[in-house]
Formats: sequence, structure tokens, C-alpha cells
Amino acid sequence: MERYGSDTEGDEQETPLLHRGHENKVQRAPACCSSRYGLALLSSFGFFVVYSLRVNLSVAMVDMLNNTQQSNANQSRSVCPAHANPARPQHNHTASVYNWDSQTQGWILGSFFYGYILTQIPGGYLAGRCGPKWLMGFGILGTVVFTLLTPVAADLGASYLIAVRVLEGIGEGVTFPAMYTMWAAWAPPLERSRLLTISYIGAQLGTVIALPLSGEICFYLDWTYVFYVFGAVGLVWFVLWALLAFDSPNTHPRISEQERLYITTSLKNELSTSSGFIPWRAIVTSTPLWAIVVAHFSYNWTFYTLLTLLPTYMNNILGFSIQQNGILSALPYMGCAVLAVLSGQLADYLRETCNYRTVTVRKSFSIVGMIGPAVFLVAAGYIGCNYTLAVAFLTISSSLGGVSASGFNINHLDIAPSYAGILLGITNTFATIPGMVGPVIARELTKYNTIEEWQTVFYIAAAINLCGAAFYTIFGRGTVQPWAVHTFYSHGD
Repeated sequence: MERYGSDTEGDEQETPLLHRGHENKVQRAPACCSSRYGLALLSSFGFFVVYSLRVNLSVAMVDMLNNTQQSNANQSRSVCPAHANPARPQHNHTASVYNWDSQTQGWILGSFFYGYILTQIPGGYLAGRCGPKWLMGFGILGTVVFTLLTPVAADLGASYLIAVRVLEGIGEGVTFPAMYTMWAAWAPPLERSRLLTISYIGAQLGTVIALPLSGEICFYLDWTYVFYVFGAVGLVWFVLWALLAFDSPNTHPRISEQERLYITTSLKNELSTSSGFIPWRAIVTSTPLWAIVVAHFSYNWTFYTLLTLLPTYMNNILGFSIQQNGILSALPYMGCAVLAVLSGQLADYLRETCNYRTVTVRKSFSIVGMIGPAVFLVAAGYIGCNYTLAVAFLTISSSLGGVSASGFNINHLDIAPSYAGILLGITNTFATIPGMVGPVIARELTKYNTIEEWQTVFYIAAAINLCGAAFYTIFGRGTVQPWAVHTFYSHGD
């Protein structure tokens, strides 16, 4: 069995025979109708709710503003010839509208992240101490409740709406650390890429569906129903989660004995036997962890740049109106979701069947998922008004980012499964910063909305991505670190 305990790649001697020897001890449980894949689907639904509640305000904001302000804003011409949009009949809406200036709008849209960043590390700690199921459940339920209160808060004033969005961010901040903690007890090492990419594809689907659907809800009903509809969906998820999700295989009343033994046996040499003790000094000084931090920060700079400014770029430069062409806003995230799932299947195939080392797979997928988006993002700034190529390059850029879902994004479980929630909380804290400052810097650089200004924005994002990929390639690791477990043996992948 493979010994480990060094941070050097040369010490990671992974042997093909180990996989076979391991499977002789316990029979692999089928995936079909299994509890672990059921958890993946249920958590995917949860992240669908999380992201739909996160992005729906950006669409609803269009209808929340006074029509006079919107008309004045729409008088600005795009760099490229504007695309004609088919006329749509006007509906009589009775929802309130507000006279918020651009600065107030910016605070409302950005306030979510100020709450979100606060509960990342506490979320990882509490998940380990109190159990991840109810932490994630009540975190999302709290976000749902405040989402349903959004129309009331907006009527009371912008400051109340900002406070509600901060509270929503606080609720959502615990979700990813809690789910990583749960996967530490549920995901067999050689199925991690598959299970986690299925789980987190819900985040991409939430964006894909919520953006165009929110626009349609605003058009046929009014903006208040955006929050009521997605809030109701969140309530349905919470009921299912409360009834069907469990912290570990040992606490699941309906799991088969074969599957329970398969999961617990595959993880028995990875999880720490010291309950309650957290090696904080070793965690914060771990080079492999900081490799993930740098990669996560770098990737999110590009991700949040596209998420928040893609509608602006398409409208002000290419002449598209994202609100009237919802499918264009969804294409990049649809591609990202598809490649994330496919990369998860491929990553575990390479590790299990082809016996590639975990560190090799994680680094390879991270390189593709970070350098690929950088290349196509820069290219998008040099195709002028070729609308087809612009949409294609931006879609490819975002789609290739989905490959990183099987790279650095789940590496926390490789290096310290017992503390995966805490590690995710640390990396996600740093990775939230780009969402707070990246778009602000980008808008400061694009005051006149020229193609040259946007090229600078794309170059900065690409350079940060390249630096992050290089750092992770040098310092990333694929085996459980010695501070994360007391029995110094690994599963050998």
C-alpha cells in the first residue's frame, strides 16, 4: 500500500495494483439507484436553487427601475450596429418601480457578496462540528425566505434591499463548504470527479435557466414574481432535502449494506480519527492548499467578469440586448455545465481505468480549464463586429472553464477529505474577492465602452488565469497530506 507524507510529486508513487487489491476487499456498489448518486442529484437541485436566487435580481432589476431612467440609458449606441429585436406587446404591470441611480444599483447588485464572503470559513467549521445536512438546508432556506421578502424590502427602500441581499449572501455562504464536508463522507475516492461534477452542475443550470426565465416572468407577470417563483422552488427543495438527505452512509436508513460498506471501506484510511481537533497551523501553511487558493481566485476573476459584464459587453459593443435575447446569456453557462459533467466522467476514467495519478489529472484539467478560457477571451476582443465569432468565442471560453471542475475545484477532497469543508471555505473566501472587485475595476477601465478598453479587461483576466494555472501546476498535489489523517496510508490514487 502506498505510503505518503511528503509534498513532493516524486513521493506520490501510485500503483495500478492497488485499485485491484482494494476492490477485492469490498464489492463496488452499482451507481444506478444508489444513495450516493441520489445525493448528487438532490444537491444539484440545491445548487440550482442557490444560483437561480443569486442571479435573478440582475434580470429583475431592469423592470424595477423607472421607465424614464431606462429610456435615457437605452439612448446610448453600441459600437457595432444594433440588432433589431422583434416587437413584443406591452403588458400592464402593477409592480412598483424605483428611481435608483447607477451607484445605488451597483451597491444592490454587489451587496450579496459582502454577506457571502463572511460565512465561508465559519460554514466549513460548523459543518464539521454540527453536521452538513442541516447547515446546508437552513442556509438555503434562509436565502429562500429573504428572497420571498425582496419585494417588501424594495418598497421600504434601497437600504432595506441591500440588507436583505447581504443576508441572502450569508445564507448561501455556508452551502459549498457544507456540501464538501458531506462529500468527504459520501464520495468514494475513485468516483469523486463524477459525483461532484453532477452535484455542482446545478449551479450552472441555475444560471442557464434563471436568466432567460426571469426575463419571461418579468414580461408576462411582473418583477415581483421572479422572487416568488424561485422562492417557491427553493421551498420544495428544502422539503426534499429534509426527508431524503443524510450526513453520512452510516446514518442513512435506506442505503443498501453493499453500498454502505463500499463507501466506508474506501474512505477508512483517509478520514481523520481525531474528532474535534482541527490542525489550523498546518492548514494555513499548506502549500498544496495555497495552490488551490491561487487557482480558485484566478479562475473566478474570469468567471465573475463574464457573469456580471457579459450583458454589458454584448449590449454596448455588439449591439445585443441580453434581456431580449435570453438564450445568448445562457449559452456560455450551458456549455460550461455540459463540459463539467463530461470532464468528471473522463477524469475518473483516467484515474480508475488508465491508472493516471490524481495529481496529473487534476493539473491537466486545471490547465485546460484555465488557459483555454484565457485564450478565447482575448480572441473575442479582436474579432470586431463579427457577432457569430464573438458569441462563439465567449461561449467556448466559459465552456472550457467547466473542465476545471475536475481539476483544482475538487482537489480539497484529495489533499484533506476530513477538512474539505474548511479548506473550501478558505479558498472560496479568497475566490469571492474577484466578484467584489473584478467587475468594479473592469467598469472603471471601460468608461467610454471602446473595443480597445474591453481588450484591456480581457487581457487582465487572461493574465490572472495564466498565472493561477502556472502556480497550481507547480505546487498542486494529489495525495492526502500528513496533517489531515493519523493513519499514514492512502488509497493510492
